[in-house]
Amino acid sequence: MSGVARLHSVVLDCPEPKALADFYAGLLGWKVADEEEDWVTLAGGDRIRLAFQRVAEYVPPVWPSAEHPQQFHLDLTVDDMAEAENQVLALGAVRHEHQPDEGRDWTVFLDPAGHPFCLVTE
Repeated sequence: MSGVARLHSVVLDCPEPKALADFYAGLLGWKVADEEEDWVTLAGGDRIRLAFQRVAEYVPPVWPSAEHPQQFHLDLTVDDMAEAENQVLALGAVRHEHQPDEGRDWTVFLDPAGHPFCLVTE
């Protein structure tokens, strides 16, 4: 089945695009494909990009609150949860205090700008 469009990129608002791009580059092993003062794009081995745009007066999401909802989050597959957790914490992530369904196949973290993301095992 063919759609109307193909996904080009996912863009995250943040206060410091370069700093957040560096975090995700370390997390995903992707490289900077484009860098401007207010916009940085990462590219992996496929065609999908992850980009970061500067937003003045950025307010991070507060999940699971509805006041500043997460809007969306990234689910990232890992082979070894314990090893991956140590690595993302070393990169600057924070393990979220709220872990829904503790003991499941995912763990919720916050990136340095406060966006939630999950590490998931298959």
